[in-house]
Amino acid sequence: MKTTLRLLFGFIVSLVLCTVAPVRAAEQDQDLTTEAAHAALQKTIANCGICHGVNGLSVSPTFPNLAAQTAPYIELQLHAFKNQTRADPDAQAYMWGMASQLDDASITGLATYFAKQTPAAERTGNPALIAKGKKIFTQGVLDSGIPACATCHGALAQGNGPFPRLAGQHAPYLLKQLLAIQNVLRTAPVMHGVIKDLNRDQMEEVVAYLESI
Repeated sequence: MKTTLRLLFGFIVSLVLCTVAPVRAAEQDQDLTTEAAHAALQKTIANCGICHGVNGLSVSPTFPNLAAQTAPYIELQLHAFKNQTRADPDAQAYMWGMASQLDDASITGLATYFAKQTPAAERTGNPALIAKGKKIFTQGVLDSGIPACATCHGALAQGNGPFPRLAGQHAPYLLKQLLAIQNVLRTAPVMHGVIKDLNRDQMEEVVAYLESI
């Protein structure tokens, strides 16, 4: 009887071990997959930092700050670079090749990471220029039928979903993008209608204000 019980006990233990082992193996595989994905994302973030700076704070006005940019906007732009539907000269030169290597998970991971970073500090500039730019941003240009930029981009230019954060962005970068959109080098349906009558001086005033906040 005791021998039978021992055999039965041994069989039950073996059965339990056989059941637990595959579960543990699957958990270990999942952990390894997660670690690999995390390591790959960190490598991609480091690659982005070569141009966009540590934590998304660019030191060159050629490349925009990504820190605190809205995640939906970053995702939209990365997909546009990858699909080559954003075709302004800088996009083609710098981002088409980089984005072609990204999968959807990487794009979401990058957007989430940069959206959580500390935004760029405000910068000093020409007070008169900044004051004029603030008026255009908050009130628009009524005589030309140009609406307030704040309507979409937020009262403090902090961004709103697919509408990007503009506060603290490099003025030269913003000016280049406004000109690219106005000249239809960059497709941006909403912005085309908004800035079609904005002149160069007004653009320089707005971007000076945005860089200052």
